[in-house]
Amino acid sequence: MKEPTDPRSSWSEYFILMSQLAASRSTCPRRSVGAVLVREHRVIATGYNGAPAGQPHCTEVGCLMENGHCVRTIHAELNALLQCARYGIQTAGVDLYCTDLPCRHCARNLVQAGVRTIYYLRPYESPETLSLVEATGVELIHLPWPNPDLETLIRHP
Repeated sequence: MKEPTDPRSSWSEYFILMSQLAASRSTCPRRSVGAVLVREHRVIATGYNGAPAGQPHCTEVGCLMENGHCVRTIHAELNALLQCARYGIQTAGVDLYCTDLPCRHCARNLVQAGVRTIYYLRPYESPETLSLVEATGVELIHLPWPNPDLETLIRHP
């Protein structure tokens, strides 16, 4: 929690702003999502939604749509988890700061990876995510926009 006389951003504001910065790297024009995994106030990985390494991006060849969703990209949350896997970083007990509420697929991966708390800015229609985190004890915290002017940095669907 931030002290009333402290001019700095709170930890939550700091990390959620970092998720917005990560989202600025997104290569899917449908929605820019950024994710930051944090352990003890230290960033351990970031991710954004984009095509797998070496594959064409939506911005280059268009979105690959199935059932109303772009399936060309790896979601930001999963990209952050995969960075940890690639470099041997443990994820048990970490917190996730994400621009959006994770979808059900990402929520399953986050629970399995041992994520403790999910902080997010934008809601996403995913009843399964809500029931899964409740059933597994993962804390879910909807944060307000830390700076309304920054909301324009992230594309909306």
